[in-house]
This record gives sequence, structure tokens and C-alpha cells, in this order.
Amino acid sequence: MSKYKLINNISGWAVFAVAATVYLLTIEPTASFWDCGEFITSAYKLEVGHPPGAPFFMLVGNFFTQLARDTSQVAMMVNIMSALMSAFTILFLFWTITHLTRKLLLKKSDDVLTVGQTIAVIGSGVVGALVYTFSDTFWFSAVEGEVYAFSSMLTALVFWLILKWEDNADKPHSDKWLVLIAYVMGLSIGVHLLNLLCIPAIVMVYYFKKTENANWKGALKALLVSFVLIIIVMWGVIPGFTKVGGWFELLFVNTLGLPYNSGVLFYLLVLVASIVMGLYHTISSKKNENRARTAFFMTLALTGVLFISGSTWLWIVLIAAGAYFVFKSKKISMRFINLSVSCIMVILVGFSAYALIPIRSSANPPLDLNSPEDIFSLGSYLNREQYGQTPLIHGTTYASKIARNADGTAITDGERISYKQVVKASPDEKDRYEKVISPNYKYTNTMLFPRMHSNPNNPSFQNHIIGYERWGGVNDRNTKPTFFQNLKYMFGYQFNYMYWRYFFWNFSGRQNDIQGDGGITAGNWITGISFIDEHVLGLGPQDEMAPDIVNNKGRNKYYMLPLILGIIGILYQLRLKERGLQSFIVVFLLFFMTGLAIILYLNQTFMEPRERDYAYAGSFYAFSIWVGMGVAGIALFLRKYIKNTKAATALASAACLFVPVQMASENWDDHDRSGRTLARDTGMNYLSSVGENAILFTNGDNDTYPLWYVQETEGFRTDVRVTNLSFLQTEWYIDQLVRPAYESEPLPIKWSRPRYSGDEGSAAFVITKKEIESVLSQSQIPAISYNNYYDTNAYRDTISLKQTMENLRTGVNSKPSNPFNTGDTQVIPGNRLYLDVDSSAVNWDALAAKPTDRMIISLEGKQAVYRHELMMLELLTNINDDNWERPLHFATTITPSLYMNLQENNFSLNGLTYQVVPGSPLNNGVNLEAAYDNMVNKFRWGGLENNPDIYMDQTSRRMLSTFRLYFTQLIDELINAGENEKALTALDKVTSMIPDSAVSYGTDGLLFARAYYRIGEQEKAEALITDIHNRINANLNWFERLKSIQIANTMSDIIYNNISPLMLVKNIYQQYDKEKYMLLTDDLFKRAQAFYMKGIPYVGDTILREITDSSVRGYYSASADDTTRQAEEEGIMQRAMEMMEQFNPRLLEQYNSVPQ
Repeated sequence: MSKYKLINNISGWAVFAVAATVYLLTIEPTASFWDCGEFITSAYKLEVGHPPGAPFFMLVGNFFTQLARDTSQVAMMVNIMSALMSAFTILFLFWTITHLTRKLLLKKSDDVLTVGQTIAVIGSGVVGALVYTFSDTFWFSAVEGEVYAFSSMLTALVFWLILKWEDNADKPHSDKWLVLIAYVMGLSIGVHLLNLLCIPAIVMVYYFKKTENANWKGALKALLVSFVLIIIVMWGVIPGFTKVGGWFELLFVNTLGLPYNSGVLFYLLVLVASIVMGLYHTISSKKNENRARTAFFMTLALTGVLFISGSTWLWIVLIAAGAYFVFKSKKISMRFINLSVSCIMVILVGFSAYALIPIRSSANPPLDLNSPEDIFSLGSYLNREQYGQTPLIHGTTYASKIARNADGTAITDGERISYKQVVKASPDEKDRYEKVISPNYKYTNTMLFPRMHSNPNNPSFQNHIIGYERWGGVNDRNTKPTFFQNLKYMFGYQFNYMYWRYFFWNFSGRQNDIQGDGGITAGNWITGISFIDEHVLGLGPQDEMAPDIVNNKGRNKYYMLPLILGIIGILYQLRLKERGLQSFIVVFLLFFMTGLAIILYLNQTFMEPRERDYAYAGSFYAFSIWVGMGVAGIALFLRKYIKNTKAATALASAACLFVPVQMASENWDDHDRSGRTLARDTGMNYLSSVGENAILFTNGDNDTYPLWYVQETEGFRTDVRVTNLSFLQTEWYIDQLVRPAYESEPLPIKWSRPRYSGDEGSAAFVITKKEIESVLSQSQIPAISYNNYYDTNAYRDTISLKQTMENLRTGVNSKPSNPFNTGDTQVIPGNRLYLDVDSSAVNWDALAAKPTDRMIISLEGKQAVYRHELMMLELLTNINDDNWERPLHFATTITPSLYMNLQENNFSLNGLTYQVVPGSPLNNGVNLEAAYDNMVNKFRWGGLENNPDIYMDQTSRRMLSTFRLYFTQLIDELINAGENEKALTALDKVTSMIPDSAVSYGTDGLLFARAYYRIGEQEKAEALITDIHNRINANLNWFERLKSIQIANTMSDIIYNNISPLMLVKNIYQQYDKEKYMLLTDDLFKRAQAFYMKGIPYVGDTILREITDSSVRGYYSASADDTTRQAEEEGIMQRAMEMMEQFNPRLLEQYNSVPQ
């Protein structure tokens, strides 16, 4: 068909228009949770986000932000960028499918397609592209301001470009396509490294095009070359640039005494000169092969390709091999040198976007993570050193510990050397870098290809062990796994659960949007075919299902249609023998490298913080190519029955178009984020919960990034200093906190930079008088001689925090003598510290606390305090000196272990934050005036105030549940204080703003119901309880139909999400509705018996224990003349005891006295 190119182009742009329209209609109008707030902020103001950064994303995103009408539109413009990038991904996917399908249909490349073949090709492209358009994972990334949409577009672009090269490979100047691919890859480094995984597929396209008689031997060689290219870019050019540049910098600064960055500038000049020399001598009319080869070798060396890893021996080997390859190999032609140097040049040009990072960091913006201002800190930033290393080929397991000598000293295995700018005592000192040496420790229980790894210091270590026991079959956490157990975990969890589950989400169906935990009620893939889902996938009965499962908007059924279509596409490819096999190999490599290969590289531990399907979008992209080819396969099948080719292909295309239509109809409700503003509103709610010029401690992603976003982008509450405790452990972050930012004053930290940036400022031991004297006593040292072993004046039961911080801050008396080997580490000589409070100068009404003259800070249980804790103690000291005029707050959502034990006596709830107060807080730790005003009058509701049917995903629902949780505390204390009218206002506000339709009520809704009862609003209370009770009953009815093993695997869901709320319903009825109380108790006995009969005693025990304890409380709380109630409670207890005796006599032993 002569107009094929025109039809192909028009159809591609039509598909682009569909995808763009869909994504633009469903984008989130502001920032989303997780990293989006940070990425949008870094794009808008070109600030420095977390390693390894995304400078090219920042630059393009910044262009889009310039189109915003005001700051409230900035996030939407970045989201629009993601939507358009995603639409371009679909465009390139369409053209990729049509290119590959056309090659399969034509026996010769210069043949012309018939009308029927054209319909088959275009139909394949449309169906495959639209299936990916509406796929779960890609649609999710397409509507938020993250790097993955941009990265997907670049991946699609480079793969399409190699196909364009394939069409033009025999024409003059076809190498320009290869150079363009290299340039795009260089740019992609500044977005995400996923793009590099296209290289094997690209190399195979090149090999098959350039080799007439392709064979397996040649294909394997080409594949090996592709892996070498990945290594060259990933472990050569990217880290090598800063490595070699660092050598020049050390020479010029430390040896020659020149200023900072002089060595880097010279390095860049030499690198540019070598590239120019190489290009000149390959294109000049007077070509000089020796000089060209020399320049090529210099370029390889200067870019770090010859200095991969840190092994000197490997460098020698690489230099020797490189020299032989460049100077002796006959395969090195001038064209090859020109192409290679050109590709290196454009990769570096694209990579040069990273210059933005140190340039902006040097300007000290408010958001400046890791502060990568010089070549060494930039290298650390690029290499993501702060995240540590994951073992791959050989390394540690969960059972590994530092190897030690007989005397207990750690065994080292070499050392890591890094450099940092010296801390100058005066500005007149010369610039210089100081060496930082970190030991590499040897570890026990290492193994080849470790898959089950962790560290006891990791907060998630216990969860990891649970996962390894479940998925790897390990029994002893102190013994390294066998290789079989290792592979069992890899195939069962990493491959199956963390890849194939995501794959089937996109091409078969998804159970719900709840993060998977391995049970049958959360995050599984489904088919939508009841028999398969129940009996093959083992997901329980598919009729009369639990409302919590079936009513989840994330439940999407595709009936395996996209999967089947993709399998047909694979079979269609392979049916065409040689040309089909070559096409299959190319697509398969793209599929594998962007899917399972990433799994092998990431080596994930059990239970990631969130689902990671977005990382494998490229693999699902590749499978969508096969989905598209499935249309051509079905058309070929129909040709057997329909002789008219045009009719057969048209019918196949039209029928298969139903597949993406089905996916769109299923996925729209849980991918439409239009109108949802919860991430932004959450950030505003946190900041609205603090006073003027406050310091707010945060820790996690979702209690930090939204706050940064609303401050940096929308300019909201810029007087507040958000302080992330995980970063407070670093000296570069303290550098930033002691500078002003917008309206926020510097943090009152009086430590000098040499003190907090050195080793001495990194930690301090906590040693008590009691510990010392216990050791001395055990050593039979007489008490009269204790002063010979420790400083008895320093170590006391209670010590002054102010004096302690003065000692640590100045280094004077910061290491009082003790019998322990504390080395050069500073010491806090006690775990009970006090601050003297000027009670008359403190505004106790504003703090909602009782006046006191002394505040106690307990460090009990701590053997040491680290830099972030030292800085927290410093802030407490100096804020106390200022009479608590500057508010100090903790986010309610950070880990309690970071509260420094202040939550016991010094926390006052102000909304989503706890304010630190020096005296005992009033109203059980709720600042009624501040919390009521903040939560009822200032809180924002994520768009639910405008549309209660807005889709809220699991992260959003968790945050909204957090809002509810702290409303319950406020409401209860308002009622306790007799302020029922305010309590009713707060109740009505929160129940109307966060309805059950947005976030299903559980315990939180029941606490609201109890509060309604307490203030006499019985009708509202009963309405809430009835809805919750009915839903939980329906859930439990379904759970009771499960097999015993299925129930055992969903225990946490049954207990925490159903039984516990049901027990609270019973307790509320016990107090307010005796008839319903008796009926529900009877129902609970029946449920306990049912679970016992199922062989699940834990659930039965839980129910009986709660029934009994509740009845005991009810019996003793009844008035003496309320004999009816006493008799009822006694009867319940008696019945519970009888059931215990029948099913679990050991439980009965705990209740050995029954009131008579």
C-alpha cells in the first residue's frame, strides 16, 4: 500500500492524542505522595534532591513550571509533563509495533504491504499501544511528577531509534542514528539509569542487520558485547568521570596549592582536547591513524572506562587490554574510532546535565541533599553511597556479622578512602582536601549469590527474617541459608511475588490496591474468572466476597485477555522461523533486561516500603509489543476461515480493540486522580499544626516531602523549619540548618562546624554512675577507691543538660574518666538530665502545660547518642534558654524511638504534631485550643470536601486514617473537659470530610460512634456502628468459608481489621445498648467456635479472651444493686469458661477465679 507511511504516522499521532487526553484528564492537580513533592520542588527551583539526582528531569521540568500561572499550578505543570512524556511513550510504542509487525509480514524489506496487511499492522499497533496506555503500572506513573514517565519515554525513544537505524542502515551517514541513540542515553542518565538496559536489544538489532548469516555463536558474542557496553557506561563512565576528575583535583589543590575546582577544570580541558583530537584525526583530509588511536585511548582512560572498580590489578589488566585493543587490533578502523569517540562525546554532553547539581548546591539552596559541591561529594552523590551496597555476586547474608579476632577486635579487609574539603579555621587558609579513611570489615556467613540479606541494625530486620523463614524456608537466623534456600527465596519471592505478580496485574487483573503481604486478601493478581481465582490461585470463594475486597476500586478484571493476546503474539513471532526468531530475541531481551534482570540486580529484601511495580514498566512495555503482534496472529488464524484478507484483518483488529477498552473501563476509577490534593493538603496540615517560627522534626518520606513541596513551591508557612531526623545525622545537613531559610531563623545550634562535623561530634557514649560502680564492685574494688577509676564529680544520678552540652560543644571535660574503653569518643556522664526552667518567663497558657521549675530528659536504655540526638539535646538546651519562645514539634507519624523519651511527660498534641513542653501537658497531652483550631478550622481534606467519591489509594487512606486518629484524641478530651458543643462540631467535621465511602471505617469510626453516644447523639452513633458492624460481619462470613491454611495466612487481616473492631462494637454496646450487647456476644461465641472447628485456635482464643476480660470489667463496674447486669456478665463468663475448657484448657488456667 503506497500510503502506508502516511497512515502509520497519522495513526500513531491519533493514538498519542488518545493517550495524552486520558492522562491529562486523570492527572493529579498537585503533588503526589512519596518522592513526587521533592522532584517537583527540585524542578521548580532547581534545588538538589536525593541521590543520584535527576538533573535533566529538573531542567525539562523547570521549563514546564515556567508555564504555570501561579505557584499553585507548578505541580500540575510537572504532572502535565509526565502525561505528555507518557503519551510520547505510547507514540513510540505504536511505531515500534508497526515496524516489527511489518517486518514479520513482508518477506523482503522493499515489498509493499497490501491493504489487508496494512490493516493488520495498524491494528496491531493500535491495540498494543492502547493496552499499554491503560495498563495499571504505566498509567499510575503517567499522572504524577516522578522520573519514571520521563524514563519510559526515553526508553521507548532509543528502542524506536535503533529501528529507524535498521531502516536506514545501508544508506550513507546511517551512523548518525547510533550517535543520536548515544546522546539520548547520555541524557537519560540525568533521569534514570533504566534506559541503559535497552543496550542488549539495541546491539542485537545491530547484529542481525549487519550479519547476513546470523547464528547462535555470533548472537552470543553480540550479547556479550552488549553487557560490556552496559558495564562501560554504568561502572565506567558514570563513576569514572568523578574518579579521574578527583585525581586531577587532588594534584592541583593538595600538591600544587591551587584553588578548589582548578584540577577539575583542567581535567575537563584535557578530556575535551582528547575528544577533539580523536575526531579531528578521523575526519581530517590528512588522517593520522596513530594520533587518532592515541586520542581514543586517552579518551577511554580519561572517562574512567579503564579504571572500573577500585582494584589496582584490574586497572592494570584493563589498561593493557585497552592498549592492545586500540593499538594492535586490526578490527579498529578509523570509522570505528570516529563512531566510538562521537558516541562517548555525546554521552558526556548528555551526562553534562549533572553539572547542574554542584552548581546549584554551591548556591546553598534550602533543599540541598548531600550538598554535592565538589568532585568528591558529587562522586559520592552519583554512586548513592549513603544507601550502602547490596550484595550481588558474593556477599553477606542475614546471618552475617563482623568477623573478629580472638581478642574481639574487628577484622578488616582493606579500607575505603574518600576526600572532603578541610574545615578551615580562618578564610585565609589554603584550599585543601583531607583524606577520610573508612575500614572495610570482613564478615562471617558470606556466600555466593546471596539473595537473603539484611543487617541487625536495620529497623526492618525482624520483618526480613520473617520473610526469609516464610519464602526461603530458613529456620535459624544465626546460620546462613543453603544455596537451595537461597534459590527458593529468589524464585518464590523475588521473581514470582515481586515481578510476575506485577506482570499479571497488568495483563490479567488485580485483586485490590492494598500492598501485598503474601496473604490472600492483599495485592494479589487475579483473572476475573471465578474458578481460576478460587481453585488455581487459591484466593478463596469468589461469590459473596468480603466487602473490603470486592468494593476496593483497585479490583480490576481483564479476564487474562491481554495476556492471551501477548502469548498469541509470541507464538506468531516464533512461527515465522528465522525472521520471527530474530524479532523474538530482540523483544525478549528488552523484556528480560527491564524486568527480571532488574530483580537480579536490586536483590530486594522482604517487604519493601511500598509496591515496586513502577521499576519494571519497561518490561511491560516490551510485552505490549507482543500483545500488539497478537492481533496479526489472530488475523492469520482468521484467514483460514475468511478468505477476504481485508475482512479477516479488520475483524481481528476490531475484536482485539475490545481488550484495551475493557482495561480502560476497569482501571479508570482507580487511576483517575483529578481533584485529589491530599499530598499537598497533608503538608499544609502538618505545617498548620505548629506555631510561628517553629522547628518541626520529621523522618519519613510522606511526612517530609509534602512539607518541602508546599514550602518551597507554594510558599506556605516558610517560617517553619522542617528538620528531617534521618538527615540530621549528617554534618552537611546541620550546615544548612544553621543558615536562615526564607522567614525561618537558623536553628539555635551553637556548636562550631569543626565540632559537629568531626568524629567527636558524631556520637557520645552514655555512661552512668550506677554502671561504673557495678563493674567496679564486680571487680572487688573498694568503694573508697572509686575515685581512682572514674571522675566522681562528673558522673551523677542526675546531671545538668546545659552543662553537659557546654562540655560537648567545647570539648572541655567532654571525656570524663571511666573504667571503660571509650577511646576518643565523648561521654555523657549520666542518663537522667535536667534543664532548669525560668517558670515566670514561660507562657504556660500557650503551651497548655503545668508550670514547672525543672524539666527531666531521660536517656534510659541508650548506650550512646548519635549526632542527630546530640543536636536535639542542643536544641532543647537553647530553646529552654530562650524560655520556650520558639516552638519545637515532632510529627505524630515518626517512629516513637526517635522521640528521645519526651513522649512520656512532655508532648502536647496540636494537630498532626506534638509540641515539646517543659511542664506536664494538660488534658492528657492535648492542647485543646490549638488542636481544635488547627484541626477543625485549618485542616484541608485532599479534595474530599468537593467530591467525596474521589479515589484515595492506600497511601492516601492511611494518611486520612491518621487524621481520624488524632481527631479521636481531640474529641475525647473535649468531652472530658465538658466542651460537648465543640466535640460535636469536630465529630461532624471529620465524619463529613472523611466519609466511609472514601476510607472505610474501622476502629476510628467506632471511636467516633462512642463519642457521639457520650454527648447524647445516639442516632448518629447507631448509624455509624450499624454500617461498620454489617460490613465486618460480611467480611467474617467470607473468612469463615476459607480453608484453614488460607485463614492462617490472613490472620492479621482477620484479627486487626475485623475481630478487634467487632470487639469494640461489643464494648460500646455493653455500655450503651444491653440488648445488642447480648446479641453480639452470642454471635461472637459462635464465631469463636467456628474458628476452633476450623483448626484456628488463635482467633478463637482472641475472641474468648476479650469477651471474658470485658465481662469481668462489666461485672465489677456494675453497681451493687444492678444484679441483672451482674448475672448477665457472670453468665457470659461462665459460657466463655466452658468453651475454653472444651477447646483450650490452658487458656482457662489463666482465669482460675470466677465471681459467684
